[in-house]
Amino acid sequence: MNTESARRPGLLYRSGHWCARHTWRVVVLWVLLLAGLGVADAKWGGTFADSFSLPGTSAQTGADLLKAHAGASGGTSSPVVIKTGQGPVAAHRAAIDTAVTNLEHLPDVLSVADPLTTPGAVSASGDTALLTVHFSSNPAGFDGSYLSQVDAAVQPLRADHFTVEYGDPLGQLAAPKSADRISEAIGLAVAVLVLLIGFGSIAATGLPLLTAILGLAVGLGGLGLLAAHVDFGQAAPTLAAMMGLGVGIDYALFLTTRYRALLHDGLEPADAVARAVATSGRAVLVAAATVAMALSGLYASGIAFIGTLGVAAGLTVAVAAAASVTLTPALLGLLGRRIDRWSVRTPVAEPTGDSDVWHRWAERVGRRPWHYLATGLLLLGLLAVPAASMRLGHVDAGAKPTSSTDRRAYDQTTQAFGPGANGPLTVVTQLDSRQVADQTQRQQLATTLQHDLAAAPGVASVTTPAPSPDHVLLITTVTPTTGPQDKATTDLIHTLQNDAVPRALSGTGATGYVTGTTAAAQTFTDTLVAKLPLIIAVVVSAAFLLLLIVFRSLLVALKAAVLNLFSIAAAYGVVVAVFQWGWGAPLLGVTEKVPVESYVPMMMFAIVFGLSMDYEVFLLSRIREAWLHRADNHLSVATGLATTARVITCAALIMTSVFLAFMLSTNTVVKMLGLGLGVSVVIDATVVRLLLVPATMYLFGRANWWLPRWLDRVLPHLDPEGPVPAPTPAAGSDPTPVPVREEQR
Repeated sequence: MNTESARRPGLLYRSGHWCARHTWRVVVLWVLLLAGLGVADAKWGGTFADSFSLPGTSAQTGADLLKAHAGASGGTSSPVVIKTGQGPVAAHRAAIDTAVTNLEHLPDVLSVADPLTTPGAVSASGDTALLTVHFSSNPAGFDGSYLSQVDAAVQPLRADHFTVEYGDPLGQLAAPKSADRISEAIGLAVAVLVLLIGFGSIAATGLPLLTAILGLAVGLGGLGLLAAHVDFGQAAPTLAAMMGLGVGIDYALFLTTRYRALLHDGLEPADAVARAVATSGRAVLVAAATVAMALSGLYASGIAFIGTLGVAAGLTVAVAAAASVTLTPALLGLLGRRIDRWSVRTPVAEPTGDSDVWHRWAERVGRRPWHYLATGLLLLGLLAVPAASMRLGHVDAGAKPTSSTDRRAYDQTTQAFGPGANGPLTVVTQLDSRQVADQTQRQQLATTLQHDLAAAPGVASVTTPAPSPDHVLLITTVTPTTGPQDKATTDLIHTLQNDAVPRALSGTGATGYVTGTTAAAQTFTDTLVAKLPLIIAVVVSAAFLLLLIVFRSLLVALKAAVLNLFSIAAAYGVVVAVFQWGWGAPLLGVTEKVPVESYVPMMMFAIVFGLSMDYEVFLLSRIREAWLHRADNHLSVATGLATTARVITCAALIMTSVFLAFMLSTNTVVKMLGLGLGVSVVIDATVVRLLLVPATMYLFGRANWWLPRWLDRVLPHLDPEGPVPAPTPAAGSDPTPVPVREEQR
């Protein structure tokens, strides 16, 4: 590579320069994109609901058999809990019959089980009943107006002095949706405060916020349209908003900071924009690619539900990156030298000397790197201790606030029927041809099956196995003694699947399957536990390869991957301590100890690993830039840490505030993700960046930048701070030094 080619403008440099020169074209294009996607989403957008299939599992096979042979009892069932205020339930037959008929006539309803004719549907006290509705699909994903139709259908019950509460998943449809908007507003408010304190300029504060908000709106509009064709989980838009807003502010912030530094170095505004895009903009794209790659690794789970959550978050990250390298340069070109306009205090530039606090900190770490490395690892190890006792499961409605209808339905069911009634298990037995034709054999098998199931530890009751309309199946309901999220219920599911049902049907020719919402949730958990090591291996390997290509260093890539594993383990430990152990959970609105939601560790790993790599890329990019200029490892580490310290600290504070603000959500799983992600960012921006990264890089010395020649020839070249032309300084200023070529190190 010769000097002339190093100075030849690259694509990013040219695009940044074009955006700065054609500000209004770029702005208008983004506004039109926002308006078009907003209108399209409102007209053709889809909905979000938790729905997944697990082909080949007992739970899925049983559900498929019910759908094929007992259609009216198939689909997705949801309880409606009714409690009379005057006399026993049986005394209100007219109101119940009217409500049952009304519900049966609603769209998407397959059947409604009349509690007065369904065994076990009326409590022993006689004042509470379970009215089970079977829907053709998950009602949590229905349009909000559907709830009004359900309310109208059960109005005769309320008029007859019944209290009516909707259990999950119908209760999810009634969940308030406003908390996410409040969380986003809080995140933005904190971002404004941090940026004003950090940079002192209203113009410099508003630019990253404007870019992030517009990019997020475009991303969510695109996600809504995509949801019309792809099944996304209920948490998908919230997760997408968390990621899109957080990284959107960060990416625009990094470009704005670099632009201000280049202006202070004497460059003309258009050249400063182009150079910022060609350097920090390239690092933004590498960071976004790392996040997207980590999220795409979720597809290694083999479960579309998990993969699509990654797609939702990855979409807003990609849009945020696109906005940062197009819209941000355009707005910077519009502001020009007025970037520090409307200052609330003296604007602060990047440190350039060796006397600032961050240089002094880097020097202190350099004098005792082993000491600081051990301190950082010990701290992360202590935080990670609770992770060893992590228990995965499904967080049920019992963890929701009492203001929600599904929580009230859960509590009333527990009081009237016992905790296990909130998570009944369905055992589906597929008969062979002889049993289908012989009623006596069916009855004998049903008697044996009921006896063996009732003998299993943890069973509260078992209904008499009933044949399907075509006599191909025997269907029975097993009620546990414990609630859906209790470990004892998990053990019971495994006992039924692996022992009780196979033993009861041994030698009969029949095959049994344990299904139902609770069994499916546990099967989902078991599948994720088995796949988690594969996902970790895929994500870590892909990130290692990308960093190896970008930074041309074995040790830098390996160190980044290993340190991120430590920080993720620490974040896991905090989540377990708060939610599973209950340390401070009531302060977050969680009134009971809950297991860690099965997909939270997987989602946290992909997101945290990607975000950690974000800061790693920005920090290492500046360290490597200093190394290419001076070939002094000690000075390069100090310079890289000092020049990125303020902007990464501000970015981390903003990202943390965005994540933690989502703990206001009524959804316990969102609270888990918000806390886990917020803590991980704090850990990464403090312990990892201030202790572990500089300590390890001091210890490695020049070996940081070692790469075998044969590997260097094989790997493609992707420079995060790629070649840019020599800057054009403003009149009277000194030209910026030309970087040392990489091969001259």
